[in-house]
Order: sequence, then structure tokens, then C-alpha cells
Amino acid sequence: MFGIVRPCSHRLGEGLKTQWMAHLCGLCLALRGDHGQFARVVTNYDGLLISVLTEAQAERSTGWRRTAGPCPLRGMRTASVAQGEGARLAAAVSLVLASAKVRDHVADGDGLLARRPVAVAARRVAASWGRAGARTGSAVGFDTAVLVDAVDRQVGIEALAGPGTPLLTVTEPTETATAAAFAHTAVLAGRTGNAAPLAEAGRLFGRLAHLLDAVEDRETDAASGAWNPLSATGTSLAEARRLADDALHGIRLALREAEFTDSRLAHVLLAHELGRSVDRAFGTSGCGHAADGSHRSLDSLDFGNSGDSLGPLGSAVLLGPEGSFGPPPQQGGNPYTGGGNPFGAGPSFQPPTPGKRGFWAGCAAAIGLCCTCKMCCADEYEGPWSRKKRDGCLNDCDCDCGCCEACQCCECCECCSCCDCGL
Repeated sequence: MFGIVRPCSHRLGEGLKTQWMAHLCGLCLALRGDHGQFARVVTNYDGLLISVLTEAQAERSTGWRRTAGPCPLRGMRTASVAQGEGARLAAAVSLVLASAKVRDHVADGDGLLARRPVAVAARRVAASWGRAGARTGSAVGFDTAVLVDAVDRQVGIEALAGPGTPLLTVTEPTETATAAAFAHTAVLAGRTGNAAPLAEAGRLFGRLAHLLDAVEDRETDAASGAWNPLSATGTSLAEARRLADDALHGIRLALREAEFTDSRLAHVLLAHELGRSVDRAFGTSGCGHAADGSHRSLDSLDFGNSGDSLGPLGSAVLLGPEGSFGPPPQQGGNPYTGGGNPFGAGPSFQPPTPGKRGFWAGCAAAIGLCCTCKMCCADEYEGPWSRKKRDGCLNDCDCDCGCCEACQCCECCECCSCCDCGL
């Protein structure tokens, strides 16, 4: 799975998480239904935004959902998934852009693609995806030629770019492609008046996607000698962050101009989660517009226990060594073991640690985890050999879940004045 909008399920809540998964599964199944099982590998988090926007604008009807059969990635459970033209448009865009991404990696000679036989096979797969995306796009009235043209122009622009070239010149083809895809969701939903603001939102989303990809790959590209927009144009991280913040603000303003039937999920993904994606890429937390100190995230607050400050939970009496709960350490070592135990002498009570499994026992446990899909779908599972607790593959939480609600205002509503939703 790839993409820049990767929401945390704890922030979405149960209702929006169910909707988000419906669109994700709907995109995956649309790819399988039109193009076969292998096409499902291009399923990505950003592609489902097309499906989300289409449904958010459309009038409610009974044709937007269907019940899908059991799937290993859902723990062999059935689910209500998105269907229709929005999911198919998302599939078409995902295929064409994945085709472009593969060709780009082949051109750069990344990893195994530096080997000629692998590169030849990858080019064939990319060409096949491009043709498949064009067919599906045509079926929903979307001409994917604008995407292909953008990809072709990107190669020429990168070849000519150098120090002093404006970074927005490099991001323009991506902006054009995503603007066309976002605008077509208004056509599919029957709200042609939304085409202009959504095209603007798509243009800025494409800019953000290009910028964040460049920022995240900056160090690895430098180590491998691969082309990177920031290094090639001499753009600093500070300037890239300024452009990213401006694009994020522009997306929020554009969304305010569009009319939606139910905008909750689209708003959370594009107005809130996208801001977190920017922070994640630049290695920051909280609002990027707090130069005057008016707003800060919880991560930046000082919870010291000096002077007359009580800290977050009260006086230092409540905090033990290194911030743990309990009374302060006493003479004689750990107060809860041996003679220092205020509740009586004796050993501490600790649960026994399970021993590691042997090779064959671990293999049997691994097979059981795979067959029951716990490795993917469970919040936590026990390692088959080490027996250590591990997070499930799809349980990708990037937040401190204790403060999800508390820091919403800083990251969107107050600093950027995008909404008064209270999310």
C-alpha cells in the first residue's frame, strides 16, 4: 500500500473508518473485476480519494454499496464496499499513475529494475496497466490521455531542470493530472458546478504529492544518485515546507467552495489527515503556522515539575523514577522489592515471560497466524517464534491516541481558518 493520506483508525472513529475501508476495498475489487487479480497491487490510499469525492457529491441511492465476499485481508469477513463509477474512475487513475511510476523507476534503474530482464518485464507490465486504465477511464467518460501526456512531459521537464528552475515547474504535470481526475468526480456525481473548485483542489493535491515524495526520498536519492526535484533545483526544505503549507491551505479553501451531499469523510481526509501527512514527511508535529507561538501541539508543551508547576498530572509526588507512576524512590533501592517495600518484604510479583518456540512449533504458529489473518487484521498478535507482542500489518497508527481530539484545532481549524467543524 502506498499514498500520502494514511489516516489513523483511532482518529477516524468507527463510522468513518467503515466508510474509508468501504472505498479502499471497493477500489481493490474494481481493479480485480475489470483487470484481474494482479491489478490489485496498484491499490493505494490516494486513489480511493477519487471514489470518496464522487460519493460525497452524489445524491444518496441504493447503488453505491454492495456486500463483498470474505477476503483474507479482512480476516475472511464479508463487508459493505463501494461500487459504481467512482470506484472505476479511481481504478483507472490508479492504473495509469502506477504505470507511470513503474516506468519512472525503470528509467532511474532503481533496485532490481537496474537489471535488464527485470526492466523489460516491468515495462511490459507498465504498458499493460496504461492500456487497462485507458479502457476503464473511457468507460466512465474520462480521457486518460491527459494523464499520459502529463507523465510524458514530466520526463522532459526533469531532463531540463537545474539549479534555479522553479520547483512548481517540475510539479506542474502532476498537478495537471490530479486536477483532471478530481474535476471528473463532479461530472460523475452530476454536480458540474463543483468541477472548478475540485480541479483546484486536485491541482494542489498533486503539488503536495510531488513535494512530499521528494522530501521523503531526498536522502535515499542522494545516496543512490537518483534524480530528486529538491536537489536538482536547489530548493531548500524550508521553501518546500512553505509551498506545502500554501497548497494545504488552498485545498481547504477550495473544498469550502464545493457543494457536497455528505462531506464528512472527504473533509477529514483532505482537510485534516493531509496536514498530518505534511508533518510526517517533514518530521514535525503540530501546526506549521505557529511562528508567533499562538498554537502548539501537545508534543511541544513543557510538562516540567519545577517551581510552582504541577505538571500534567499533579505534583512530583505522583511521579516515580523516569516519569513512572508511584512514589519517589527511597533508600535501599526499588521500594517495591525486598526490604524497601512499604507493603512488606518479599519478592516482586511479575508475570512469567513465555519462552520462545522452537523452529517447527514456530512454523505451525506462523501458518495459523496467516490462515486466520491475524498478522494483517489483528490489532496485536504474538510473534510465532519470539512470542513477543507485535502490531498487525494494517494497524498502522501514527498518532498518540490519547490526544487525538485535543490537538485537532491547532492542525486545521484555528490556524488555517478552514472550517468550524470542531473535528
